[in-house]
Amino acid sequence: MNRREAVRSVAFLMGGALSATTIGVFLESCNSPSTKTNGTLFTDDQQKLITEVADIIIPTTSSPGAKAAGVGPFISMMVKDCYPDDAQKAFVKGLEDLDKQSKETYKKSFLELSVAQRQELLGKVRDETVAATKAEKENLDKQQQAEQDKQKTNPADAAKSQTENAGNISILPKDKPKMEPRFFAIIRDLTLLGYFTSEIGATQAYAFVEIPGRYDGCVDLKPGQRVWS
Repeated sequence: MNRREAVRSVAFLMGGALSATTIGVFLESCNSPSTKTNGTLFTDDQQKLITEVADIIIPTTSSPGAKAAGVGPFISMMVKDCYPDDAQKAFVKGLEDLDKQSKETYKKSFLELSVAQRQELLGKVRDETVAATKAEKENLDKQQQAEQDKQKTNPADAAKSQTENAGNISILPKDKPKMEPRFFAIIRDLTLLGYFTSEIGATQAYAFVEIPGRYDGCVDLKPGQRVWS
């Protein structure tokens, strides 16, 4: 299994933990030429910023963190080659806003902050992202419910709509209303995917057996025991 296949496998295993934007990327596939950006998407300082943010999300503990696993370049590659234009713009703007907030709050660039200051600033960005995503989802749910109520109230219109769209109805997640791409959600997703598909993540953060024995679909773990890669 190559790195891209491993990333896709982990993405689907972690589906419930990933943002709608990232799930959409893997449903559409990384191979679409329309998602690739020519030239350089990030400045050198932005590349460093990506690496440092990833290392705050997964720091070094009993196992090496995201920086040691080379997650920063992986994130840049994925955003540049796989994400659509609106997500790329949202990501770049998120980097710019993060550095702007850093200078407004601490009078320093993000790269000059201490680990504690970086954690505090990213915590605020995370909370803002969670709140905005929740509000957007609630609004989309209300719109969907209103449409369903309308169809119940006007069955003739509903029947007409179904007739007109016969053969075009799909239940794939990508057909749901598109969520707005958000910087923190994307960098969190790619930090997790990049780390747990890296050699360090698979062999040191996970329990790793180079030549495994029989397949056991359900294994009880002891408190504190690492999951298997």
